[in-house]
Order: sequence, then C-alpha cells, then structure tokens
Amino acid sequence: QVQLVESGGGTVQAGDSLRLSCAVSGRTLTNYVVAWFRQAPGKEREFVARSWAGGATDYADSVKGRFTVSRDNAKNTAYLQMSSLKSEDTAVYYCAGRPPASPTYAAWGQGTQVTVSS
Repeated sequence: QVQLVESGGGTVQAGDSLRLSCAVSGRTLTNYVVAWFRQAPGKEREFVARSWAGGATDYADSVKGRFTVSRDNAKNTAYLQMSSLKSEDTAVYYCAGRPPASPTYAAWGQGTQVTVSS
C-alpha cells in the first residue's frame, strides 16, 4: 500500500521561505505523479503544483514564480520549495500521488500546516 507522509510545515513570517517534503513508501517515485494541494480554513482544497514522472511541472497561477516542486527519486521524496510566502498561503498542505495513467489521486498524505504571519 502506498503511503505519503508530509513534513516541513510551520509558522513563518511573510516573505520567508519554507520547504515541504513528501516521503513516499510502498512504491518507487519513478513513473509516479506527485501533486501538492492546500486547504485554507473555510475554503475548498485547491491545486498548488504537480511533478510529472518525466520531470515536467505545473503550478497554480497563485504560486507561479514563488513555489518550486521537485523530486529526488533516489530518496523517494518529493519537495515543495515555497518562497516569498504571503499570508494567503496559510493552509494545510497535502501531497498526493497517482500513476500517470490514473485520473485520480488514490494516495494522500495526512497534511502539514503552514502558517504565514504578516
């Protein structure tokens, strides 16, 4: 069974940086799509960024230029580097994974809280 575990959340000030990690177990990260989502209080969960198995990446417009998604297949871990953080980035961040051919994310992490104070 595939398990994803996020870490790296915390409380930072506006303008600071933070790196989240998503450790994957139960399968290799190779040929696996990993995405990051977030959910702020009172809001629906939204897409943040995605790392495709071949190296391509996608970002939500709200984080483009500030966030960078990456992966280390040797460590079976994906990362979300967040820079120039804003108060509106405050949310619980989740990583999720799926095989490239699957339309849905079957595996989700438990989430990690990111709080940005202004």
